[in-house]
Amino acid sequence: MHEKRFNGGADRLRSPERVERLEIDRVVEACLPGDLSSVLDIGTGTGLFAEAFARRGLSVAAVDANREMVDATRTLVPGVDVRLATAEELPFDDASFDLVFLGLVFHETDAPEKAISEAFRVARRRIAILEWPFRTQEMGPPLAHRVSMRQIKQLLETVYREADRRFETHSFHHVVLYRVDCPRSA
Repeated sequence: MHEKRFNGGADRLRSPERVERLEIDRVVEACLPGDLSSVLDIGTGTGLFAEAFARRGLSVAAVDANREMVDATRTLVPGVDVRLATAEELPFDDASFDLVFLGLVFHETDAPEKAISEAFRVARRRIAILEWPFRTQEMGPPLAHRVSMRQIKQLLETVYREADRRFETHSFHHVVLYRVDCPRSA
């Protein structure tokens, strides 16, 4: 179980090469159109995106399934509410966050439909899923662990049938952002 979860050290997640490939500021900008004030960063790792959202003035909470990552985020990104939890079981009330962000973690979930359902449950306005493109690359998980745009759209539509009308894709050099507005924002 959990064979797809990242098991490298926290330092690997903040390597300069990886940080450059993630285009963090561009990704965060693509997540934020509209008046958003809070974000949940699911699978925060060492808090790279949590830190970027906080720099934008958002109230940030974060979860990760790995205790080492939770501890690293607490150290590296003070002021963020960081908890040990999985994407499939979020310890927050319904509609707690304007934005729910899953940054390079969706391909690691054990129950993708449950993870999407939980994201919709705690989101007020928007869900954003950042993933590796569905192609072989030198960085990121093997192709067998990656998730295609078609798979993500189908899962979103399973949970929220209007997702197709509210679905946007933003392609960057090494990652792809899928964004959907939630029912509560209509």
